[in-house]
Amino acid sequence: MTTVLDGSYQRMEPYIGEEEDGEDDDEHEETPQESGVMIHVVPEGNKARWNHVEDLDSFFTRMYHYHQKHGFACMILQEALELGQFIFVVTFSTFLFHCIDYSVLFKNKVTNSTSHKTSISDVILSTSECVASMGLVTWICILVAAIFWILRLVKVLYHCTQFWDIKLFFNTALKIDDRDLDNLTWHEVQKRVREVQKEQEMCIHKRELTELDIYHRILRFKNYMVAMVNKSLLPVRLKIPIIGDIIFMTRGLKYNMELLLFWGPWSPFENNWHLKEDYKKLNRRQELARALSKHILWVGIANFLLCPLILLWQILYSFFNYGEIIKREPGTLGTRMWSLYGRLYLRHFNELDHELNARLNRAYHPASRYMNIFTSPIMTVIAKNVAFVAGSILTVLLILTVYDEDVLTVEHVLTTITILGAMLAGARAFIPDENLVWCPETLLTAVLAHTHYRPDSWRGHAHTQTTRAEVAQLFQYRAVHLLEELISPLLTPFILCFRMRQRALDIVDFYRNFTIEVTGVGDVCSFAQMDVRKHGNPMWQTVTENLVPDRTVGYDNQYTIDPEKLRIPISDKYTQAEDGKTELSLIHFTLTNPDWKPPSHAENFVTALREKVYLA
Repeated sequence: MTTVLDGSYQRMEPYIGEEEDGEDDDEHEETPQESGVMIHVVPEGNKARWNHVEDLDSFFTRMYHYHQKHGFACMILQEALELGQFIFVVTFSTFLFHCIDYSVLFKNKVTNSTSHKTSISDVILSTSECVASMGLVTWICILVAAIFWILRLVKVLYHCTQFWDIKLFFNTALKIDDRDLDNLTWHEVQKRVREVQKEQEMCIHKRELTELDIYHRILRFKNYMVAMVNKSLLPVRLKIPIIGDIIFMTRGLKYNMELLLFWGPWSPFENNWHLKEDYKKLNRRQELARALSKHILWVGIANFLLCPLILLWQILYSFFNYGEIIKREPGTLGTRMWSLYGRLYLRHFNELDHELNARLNRAYHPASRYMNIFTSPIMTVIAKNVAFVAGSILTVLLILTVYDEDVLTVEHVLTTITILGAMLAGARAFIPDENLVWCPETLLTAVLAHTHYRPDSWRGHAHTQTTRAEVAQLFQYRAVHLLEELISPLLTPFILCFRMRQRALDIVDFYRNFTIEVTGVGDVCSFAQMDVRKHGNPMWQTVTENLVPDRTVGYDNQYTIDPEKLRIPISDKYTQAEDGKTELSLIHFTLTNPDWKPPSHAENFVTALREKVYLA
């Protein structure tokens, strides 16, 4: 639980008044019963084609992505180039493995060429020789890759039809041309959407949509994921011998979890907006847990069988993606990035991607400075000596190549220069800045001003290696991220089969206990309602709203607590969000959407907080 709430509030306060209108509707009635993914057209009088959109989750999500990815042309071009990139990786990898005569390339075999230099044509095999050298394993890999590419092509074509409809919606209903997208913020687009709802009734269950309704539909599954991470429900913590406890969350593992929990054929959701009724019944929990456990096992086995292909793809993609960057800038792997787990742990309920990215981008530099102040004197001494030796040899070789470029033709000279350059860049990463100032508490507080979350154990212990190690789990080296992605195909089956299956009953209970029905929205995670009474932490509740002036003291700024107005939250340890996430999410959403009208209990909390900041 953090205590630097006032500073965080004040830093975000300048955004007040820059967003759009909103209303609140916290009634919980039944959800739409019809399901589907296509847009239903009602040819009735003056009704537009966007009257009664059945799957508003997909519609609003595509609309958000359309705005964030700069319109139809950019999106389709990106997807088309990704298809071409996949073909390139498969084709080029096959070419490298089977179509090059490395014995000629490395001059281990003499060719019939009259020239003393080896040409490209000498090392490239003919088409018939390439095909003849391909074995059964290669053909199986190519077949699997071709099937995957065809499926991707079908998906891209389907996306073209979907986003063409979104383009028409932007151009016709919202009256926004693609060339104007970059000049409008998402909240300005969202305001127009709410106005169009009044005219065309995209959602027929509510006359007016609030900002929270739209956020719920775009972030329905993301809010569940954030809540599960917040309640430590997902098995992302592993205990490794010698190393100790680590957090392991990769794109592959996250994809499999989302497949099982949200949108897969065996997921608990009947459709995008409705949880299966059995998951709401207490007497079905054991049966559902056994079924979910079985599904997790089968997905884990599928990952195990596909492990060689996935691992091969990870290696090839990482090589092509990072190889040139590492050669050009070896220090790239020494830079840091926010981990996937960190992005989920630090994310507020009802926070869109661009809002999260803005916060984490602002926190990047203070977080980097905080991590860099921790240096090992022994490693510093060793690194300085390594840098001196490697730099000396590298300097001599560079001078010799400047004097006579034929030095580069000497065997292993170029390789030696490359290795020495990498060693020099790596050694410099362990040498601290000589102008560095030791102020861990100040830097960690600066990080907190943007990330908003930290465990209680960090308070007053920013100078310890334990705190630094925990921050490193959220803000990891790019090299660590790359290594985790490479070993993900090996560990994902293990985590699914032996760790996640054990949480099946807890997951079923989580869905039953923390799912509510909201009118015009459907089933949502109750944490996303940001109800401080139900999910708030008593330690976070402010009593400023219950303060009354104490005139007996003689000073206007003296206050006492009115016992009759004191309200204690009804949440307990199980129902409350950890680290004050409910309260901070409510504050963030209110500041991001200042015209949104929250429920009375939430409004009281926010008003009391504003008063507290004003008095401070």
